[in-house]
Amino acid sequence: MSGAAMNGQGTTVKSTSPAVPRWARKSTLVLLIAVLALAVFGTTTQTWLTVELDPSQLGQAVGSQDGLQVQGSKAATTVTALALVALAGGLAASIAGRVARWIITAIILLAAAGIVAAAVTVLADPLTAAQGSIAAATGISGSNAQVAVTAFPVLAVVAGALLGLAALAIVPAGRHWKSRTRYDAAVTGTAAGPARPADEIESWDRLSRGDDPT
Repeated sequence: MSGAAMNGQGTTVKSTSPAVPRWARKSTLVLLIAVLALAVFGTTTQTWLTVELDPSQLGQAVGSQDGLQVQGSKAATTVTALALVALAGGLAASIAGRVARWIITAIILLAAAGIVAAAVTVLADPLTAAQGSIAAATGISGSNAQVAVTAFPVLAVVAGALLGLAALAIVPAGRHWKSRTRYDAAVTGTAAGPARPADEIESWDRLSRGDDPT
């Protein structure tokens, strides 16, 4: 933001304020957090694991050419909830004060760490992550099966890590954000406007009650 002022000699002097870096703009950072949180959420709606079941042991109704498809919301149930928490935190950061932004940053960081940890757990042990879906489909728990992992858990790890980095940027970027509270607005409005005269009817009512409005 730039402006102009007149000095004592009548010369126009331009005053400039430091520009906000692009990465620190509130709209940019909040949008980035929202996009990353939605990206994580989107991965949970896709197939994370494909389980190859044996029809001869588990029944023809369960076996299929494509195998048992396990979505991310079932393989890592916490990822969906954590993505929504991060999304809400990013939106709240746009209207929060300085102290609240620290708290929101910590919440988003914890959510991002939980997303990465849950997705990495699925990648490390996909059979265990698929056991719940296998048991629901076959009625047999602890089954041994071949499990293939898709690319979506990896995408969830990447998006979760980027989400954590974006959350870390909230604190330094918040120094460039201007916030205005209702108290400040009330004080400004009171200082800018003239004092309102007392209402005559109200004064008479107060006199009738025995109060002295003066």
